Order: sequence, then structure tokens, then C-alpha cells
Amino acid sequence: MALACAVLLLVLATGQAEEPRIPVPLPASVHMANGIKIGEVSSDAAIIWTRLTRQPERNIDGHAFPLLDKPVSPEAEQLGGFKLEEMEGAVPGADGEVRIVYWPDGAAVEAGGATGWTAVAAATNHATQFRLSSLKPGTRYRVRAEARAIGGERVESVTHGTFGTAPDPGTPARVTFTVVTGQDYRRRDDPYNGHKTYLLMRQLRPDFFVHTGDIEYYDQGTPRSTTPRLARFKWDRMYALPFQRTFHNEVASYFIKDDHDTLKDDAWPGQTYGDLTWEDGLAIFREQVPMGDKTFRRFRWGRDLEVWLVEGRDFRSPNTMPDGPEKTIWGEAQKRWFFDTVRQSDATFRILISPTPIVGPDRSSKRDNHSNQAFAHEGRELREFIGSQKNMMVVCGDRHWQYVSVDPATGVREYSCGPTADLHAAGFRESDRTEAHRYLKIKGGFLAVAIERVEGRPRAVFRHYGVDGQRYNEDVVEAR
Repeated sequence: MALACAVLLLVLATGQAEEPRIPVPLPASVHMANGIKIGEVSSDAAIIWTRLTRQPERNIDGHAFPLLDKPVSPEAEQLGGFKLEEMEGAVPGADGEVRIVYWPDGAAVEAGGATGWTAVAAATNHATQFRLSSLKPGTRYRVRAEARAIGGERVESVTHGTFGTAPDPGTPARVTFTVVTGQDYRRRDDPYNGHKTYLLMRQLRPDFFVHTGDIEYYDQGTPRSTTPRLARFKWDRMYALPFQRTFHNEVASYFIKDDHDTLKDDAWPGQTYGDLTWEDGLAIFREQVPMGDKTFRRFRWGRDLEVWLVEGRDFRSPNTMPDGPEKTIWGEAQKRWFFDTVRQSDATFRILISPTPIVGPDRSSKRDNHSNQAFAHEGRELREFIGSQKNMMVVCGDRHWQYVSVDPATGVREYSCGPTADLHAAGFRESDRTEAHRYLKIKGGFLAVAIERVEGRPRAVFRHYGVDGQRYNEDVVEAR
């Protein structure tokens, strides 16, 4: 009634009615083009990663990087006279503040909690991580990341996510997870959206996901990451791809690094790549993914599954060192931790997820992993130990083909997940198949694993998928 009277008075005064004004939203100064990453999930905790950006999407109309012949090119030469933010794929960061609101799915928001507001700046690539604690086991949570300007009161950007916590160790529960290795921006199979593998994995609704490394290729493609700024550029660009971003908003993840996302091919401590140092590589990896205190760790998902993730770069000897008892990839402390914790575990199935092969077989020219002659002594040590364990298998990354193999000497079974795209599949031929192979395909895609009980009996089911969703192989392992 009051509004009608006001409009009538306006008409009498001006001779015409004025249309009601619709408020125009104020422009946002901060966005989250990289979404969130939900990591290191346990039965009662999780880490949420996010980054603030100037724009809601990557710069898809930017300038292409020059094609250079030099394997190590200075940053200025690679930019060709442009600013980095002007290049195709660029995702410039923004100063601002961010917080996380979280609550059990189906409950009121007030039933959960919220972190404090945290400011981000260029020193951390405008990224930050929040550790959530006191969560309930076996529970799905909703997450809302909120961003605002420094000192602002208005929330300017929101990203929604979800994840499930692990069942407690005493609870038998069906658990599914997926594994990938080796993803490269130039070898994505959907130019705008990213790698189709992420779309397919999301459709399976896994409980969690493991990336075994080579998440980025600092030393391949354009630009070559010869500076920390260019290394961060590649991470920002990759995780602004819609398929990757949507997947990580909704699936708990665990990340392992390998050589290409630490420094360069077959890297070991003390090396450099242009102006990118070994220490830079270690710090940037921790900055870009949700990560706890150590990059080697184990986690439990219910009564029937425990998983070990190992560190393959920080402690390794030079690949060129003569083989023997002193030569190592894992380092003595990590190896002792692995032996001790595996022996202590009472999980039905125990799975080692390694950034590089333990069994192979690999090409004779390679010398960077435990299936190669360059690390034969430690490789035998690990296979003998794993082979002596009940219901223990290996899942590995690094190799650009899918396989299942069984070590003839120890019986250790290894599953290679293969690269993220068919464009990335190479380096081996099906004619190279050996007696150790139970399955071999030079294809991209992913590995899916289900831990389940059928008529009360636990089993593990390993399935290799292609980039178009076809199932290439299924392997069922009954618990002994």
C-alpha cells in the first residue's frame, strides 16, 4: 500500500510513472578460478586449499607462447615481449581474504563450523590452506569457500564443494578410489575443458582420488618452467580447466610429486632447471596442493583398506651413482617407516601407491625407478618385503601405459594406472609384452579400485578405464 502511494505521488509530481530500480550487483574484486582442492582426508580431518584470482576464468584469449628450440629458455625470451598475465591460460592472483564454512550434508549450516578469515598475497601465489578437524567418521560434508577484499565486509565470490570422511578403522565399508598419472596442458583432449578422464572419474563418484605425480611438466611444452613464476603459472592454468576444477571441488584427493613437477626429467636433490632450484620445486609443490607435515604418509579407510603414499624425490641418491646397499630412492628413514607401519597394520588390504614402478617391467634404457637396474638392490629389497605380506599390492604412476604385472620372483602384483590422455600414451609397445604382464595397453585413462565385501568376504577389484569410458581390464583379488 505504501509503495502504491509513493508511485501515485511520483506520477502526480512528474506526470509519468518511474519503473522500480533493480539493484545492480557490485563488481567482484576477487574470484576463485582454481576452485578448491580437498586433501589429506581422514576419519576426522581434512585440508582445504584455495586460491584467489582476479578473474573467474583463465585467460583463454591470451597470446600464445613462442615456440623455442632451446630446452632451457629465459623467462623474458619465452614471453616474447608480453606480460605473463597476457598469455593464453594465465590466471593472475588477487590479494584478498578467504574463509571456509563447512557442515554435514543434510544438516543446517549452523551444525558445522567456519574458519577465520585469512589474507592471501603474492608471496604464497595468493593461495592458502585450512585444516578442518573434529569431523565425524563416514560423513559427507558440504563446503563453502568465501572470498572478499582485504578488510571488506561483503562476500564477493563463493565456491561450493563436498567430500566424505573415511569410515573409522573398525567399520567394514565399500570404498572406491581412482588413480592417475602424467597430465600435460598441451596434451589435454578437450581444449576448453581439460582432460576427459576427470569427467569420467567424477561420474563414478569415488570416495577419494590419488594423483601419483607428473601433475605438471616444468621441462616440457610452453612455457618451460625455468623460474618459480613460470612453474606457478602452469599449476594455475591446469587447475582452472573446468573438468579438473569441478572434479576437485567434489572429490577428496591425495597428491604425490615426481620428477617433472619437482624440477625436470629424472631429477634428484641439488639439481637446477634454469633459475628454478630444487628447493623452489619442493616449496611450490607444497604450496599448490593440500598437504600435511610429510609427503610420505599412510591413511586408513575403514576395516578393509590402508594405503601408503611414498616420497620418491626428496631422499634419492643420484641416478648415476653405482648400485648397491647405499643407493636409495626412498631413504633409510622412510623405508624403515614403511616396513614398520605395514607390519603394524591390521587392514585386510594394504596398498602401496608409488610415483614410480616397483615391479615394472620397464624399458632397459631407463634408470630412474625400482624396476630398473640402476636401483636393483633396493628394488629387490622392497619386492621381497611386499611379497612376504598378506593381501598387499602396488599401484604405480610414471609409466605412460597401463599394465598389470606380477613379479616372477616374489609374486608382487603391480597396477600401472597409465597417463591421463591417449595423447600422452607412449614409450612401450604391446609387442614388448613379457611373461610378467597380466594386462598391457598403450592407452590413457585411469585406474579405479573398489574394496568391497561379497557374502561377507573382502575383495579388491581393479579396473582400467580409457578416456572415453570404456573398461579395458578388470582384475579381482580375493582376500587370503
